[in-house]
Amino acid sequence: MKRLIGSMAEVVSLEGPVEVVDDELAILIPLDAGGDVLAPLAKGIGDVDGEFLKVVIQPWLAENLRIAAGSLVIVDNANGKFTITRSPANDEGIH
Repeated sequence: MKRLIGSMAEVVSLEGPVEVVDDELAILIPLDAGGDVLAPLAKGIGDVDGEFLKVVIQPWLAENLRIAAGSLVIVDNANGKFTITRSPANDEGIH
């Protein structure tokens, strides 16, 4: 995951790849890169797994965001909630 903007005390915004984990699409967010700040907001969709916050991406969301394994997503807490968006880098062919 790559930090984009913000500080850990306020806004956390990270970009990273979608992976296949246990036959599901997921993002693994290192706790020390901001996952620890995002974890309370990801209750119900994410769990701490070792040194990572693992967030499973449901098929309907993957389809809606047009993402698959290897796609880049941005996760943040900018609006006080956990948000996943498609990275513009996907459209540039960089990933």
